[in-house]
Amino acid sequence: MQWLELETPFPSVTKAWNSDSGAPGLLAAGGDLSLVRLVSAYSQGIFPWFSQGQPILWWSPAPRMVLQTHQFRLHRSLLKTLRHYRSAPSFELSFDRDFDQVIQNCAEAPRQKQAGTWIVPAMVKAYKELHNAGFAHSAEVWLDGELVAGLYFVCLGKAVFGESMFTRIKDGSKIALSSLVHVCLRHDVDVIDCQQNTQHLASLGASEMPRSDFLTRVRRNLLATSPDWSSQTIDWAAFKAV
Repeated sequence: MQWLELETPFPSVTKAWNSDSGAPGLLAAGGDLSLVRLVSAYSQGIFPWFSQGQPILWWSPAPRMVLQTHQFRLHRSLLKTLRHYRSAPSFELSFDRDFDQVIQNCAEAPRQKQAGTWIVPAMVKAYKELHNAGFAHSAEVWLDGELVAGLYFVCLGKAVFGESMFTRIKDGSKIALSSLVHVCLRHDVDVIDCQQNTQHLASLGASEMPRSDFLTRVRRNLLATSPDWSSQTIDWAAFKAV
């Protein structure tokens, strides 16, 4: 595994540890979380993931867990919950209204089988800077003026990389993801990177894709124009169960 100094470029993702290792997908360690470094990483299908007290660790798993937006599963139970909340006049879905609050809630959200969080203070600071530069965004769920669920993601062109989500209401994070998928479909964003294979993501339609195919899509989508996330609205009629 390569150690990155501040000016060291990333090695080829083909150098990432394979499935037989103790940390499949681990590519490099060190470097920094500067804006330039993060944009470079995501452009190459690399992301940071580490815990407090560890060096910065960089990952590029193979295969890659992705949600192809046309395969998203809006289950009938979720649509029922969505319609229930929608009946409240104070229920709103938005983008980029309060990125800072979303990422802070994600950092503080309890995780099953985890004692802490990988969204350490250095990560929070770095992604706030990424947001201020126009590359990181949030999808939000509001009820009675309170932020009750949300997620944040990175978007370079039309390459979208999901990061983390939280909720304080039933199915709130799924509703936030539904609104993200809805806007992605409207703007011809074909893939949302999910990074890690989890049963929860698989139940919503995510599946594994060969890393080479994923990187081909990333390179193509980098050349496209990003949606203006803060101005996006939701067409409720477009939400249909599968």
